[in-house]
Amino acid sequence: MSAEDLEQYETEMELQLYREYRDIVGQFSFVVETERRFYLCNAVDLQVRNPEGDMYFELRMSDAWVWDMYRPARFVKNVRVVTFKDVNVEELDKPDLRLPEDPQF
Repeated sequence: MSAEDLEQYETEMELQLYREYRDIVGQFSFVVETERRFYLCNAVDLQVRNPEGDMYFELRMSDAWVWDMYRPARFVKNVRVVTFKDVNVEELDKPDLRLPEDPQF
């Protein structure tokens, strides 16, 4: 496999991952970003821990989807992340009424 083939494969995988994200994002309530991963989830609990002066974050999510193109199963029932780095949690806007897109003929 050439470097060009590998680059094309990764580009196609990223496009497939983006399309999957676009199709499912409306099913989730939160976007969570850590140093290593990006998640969609419906429940999130972020705790700041400080044992003996070293502060870290403990993050628990349930009903989650993981942005990772190398992962064969991106839907996860429960996730636990422990990190010393920043964590970003955002609640997604859920419109009350969503109109269907125009069908393509």
